[in-house]
Amino acid sequence: MKVPKTIDRLRRNLFRSITRQIGSKTKKQDLSNIDLNKIKKVLIIRPNHRLGNLLLTTPLVQEITTTFPNATIDFLAKGTLAPIVFKNYENLTNFILLHKRPFDNILSYVSIWLNMPFQKYDLIINTVKCSSSGKLLTKITRARYKIYEYKEDENTTSQTIHHAKEAVIAMRTALYGSGHAKVTRAVPMLDIKCSHKELRKGKDILESLMGPTQNIIAIFTFATGDKCYSKKWWATFYQHLLITFPDHQIVEILPYENVSQIDFRATSFYSKDINEMASVMASCKIFIGADSGIMHLACASGVPTLGLFSGRMEQFRPYGKKNNAVDVSSTSMDYWTEKIKGILSPT
Repeated sequence: MKVPKTIDRLRRNLFRSITRQIGSKTKKQDLSNIDLNKIKKVLIIRPNHRLGNLLLTTPLVQEITTTFPNATIDFLAKGTLAPIVFKNYENLTNFILLHKRPFDNILSYVSIWLNMPFQKYDLIINTVKCSSSGKLLTKITRARYKIYEYKEDENTTSQTIHHAKEAVIAMRTALYGSGHAKVTRAVPMLDIKCSHKELRKGKDILESLMGPTQNIIAIFTFATGDKCYSKKWWATFYQHLLITFPDHQIVEILPYENVSQIDFRATSFYSKDINEMASVMASCKIFIGADSGIMHLACASGVPTLGLFSGRMEQFRPYGKKNNAVDVSSTSMDYWTEKIKGILSPT
């Protein structure tokens, strides 16, 4: 059942007013004296169903595994994607899944909320500070330690920290206080952890489509709302790629909707299997696409990624060493080309 926007807006505003102060007194909590080896059961709370948002939580799962080697992890999310995204994470053993549309299965949705106060964890991490339901679920679930959100200092704000890093920094801040910046290891990358078998299959699929070539550019022309550029825009950019990179082949990764902003002029790949999509993209030289869950999936597959944004992009740009992003609304195609060449460069 689709809930009217006015009712949904009222629901969100009500939740925010109720949860505004939750966790405020624990922003500066110091967990530096806890015995890391005694943290055995951790709950990650990310009540969202979108692919990109789940993938942006993979660095936190890796950080927990490194920090608490004896811990198992439960993951609370919406929808059915979380078990697929994390299927190759061995220490993530249990998923608590809220229905994506609560009013479609209200009994299941309510039963999870009623059951959470009876669960017991050593540590709970609410991954997004603005999530009202996340804060409330953290509040009502029993745990020895709880991390509600990241506390900014005078030098940083949540607008300058990549979304993939926020929960990791929140955990490090709670564990190490002001010394969290001294943690020498980098925040982990997005990683869907495709198996060797899956990667081999992806390479075979790509070779069956393109032949045994090593120079393949993957593009993703779809996105939601105003992040989806017009067919005219994509036609111009696609033609530019063909002319500028004649020694490369182009494959279009198709969305779930099986549509193309270039009208299927390039060789295309379509799959509903997320890991299969990731394994195919992993065999490409570069992925180019607008801000979307598939862009983050490309990052998680390990393929160097260029994100095409319109406006503010710091929090959600492709996260990773050789990944990059451009603001297409304020830069030229020549500028994008230089970024692509920089990514394709072997150095």
